[in-house]
Amino acid sequence: MIIDVHTHTPQFRNAVPEDRRRINTTWRPDAARPSNYSWAEYREAQSTVDKSIVFGIAWEPGERVGGSNGPKDEGDVADRVNDGTAAFVHAYPDELIGFMAVHPYDLQLMDEMERSRVDLGLKGVKLGANYQSYDPLDRRALAVYQYAERHGLPILFHTGTSAVKTAPIPAAHPLIVDEIAMRYPELRIIMAHMGHPWTVDTVVVVRKHANVYTDISGLFYRPYTSYEALIKATEWNVLDKILFGSDFPIATPAETMAGLRGVNDILEGTRMPRVPQDKIEEIIHRDSLALLGLD
Repeated sequence: MIIDVHTHTPQFRNAVPEDRRRINTTWRPDAARPSNYSWAEYREAQSTVDKSIVFGIAWEPGERVGGSNGPKDEGDVADRVNDGTAAFVHAYPDELIGFMAVHPYDLQLMDEMERSRVDLGLKGVKLGANYQSYDPLDRRALAVYQYAERHGLPILFHTGTSAVKTAPIPAAHPLIVDEIAMRYPELRIIMAHMGHPWTVDTVVVVRKHANVYTDISGLFYRPYTSYEALIKATEWNVLDKILFGSDFPIATPAETMAGLRGVNDILEGTRMPRVPQDKIEEIIHRDSLALLGLD
């Protein structure tokens, strides 16, 4: 079984109108990618995996749109984002698991978490303190972690840098997760993108905490960063805590698998240490749902 733990909710149930199509040229150094897409485009890309975790982003409390260029961008529609995710998941329950997107500074925060869990059936939480411009140790953010821990909701945190101009980079440094995990030891956490470029910081946090994992989304198209991250995980013996994730639409699962399997290609003709190929296959085929309590 292949589980993709990191994908983003489509904004359009049907085909994207041509005048609404947006292409992002800053996410990847090697390719431009569409930042809005349809249910069908999502499902075609995800057809190479068995199940995908899908979520949106609550960019600001009460705002209507946001995306790769920050708040007010049309890339991601934030208005009732959890309803959009839930509708998509309920249409394809054998393929999808939905996570809620909430903003810690929203006055209706706890009501929205309860509604998303109970009424919409969403199984986890997506947060990105940099994108959402909140203090990850603010008391309102702590209330999110406490609720998630109490109800068995895993949290996927964006960790690492971002090209979004409005996103404060320190808010998503991976070492912040160490503090959160110490306060909420039963909370299952996924640190996205191995915290790039601070991959060694992510590795030591994952090593320290039993319920903290990381995903490899957004790494393969920077070959040295990808190799460096995985060889650090090899040396620190945490390859078994790395989860497969694509970050669709930024990359597809097929691209991500190929990139993982080719991580050692840049070493040809050198004596540099290799990431074990059998461990790479274990990452691709890992039962992430069982680890996250979602099976």
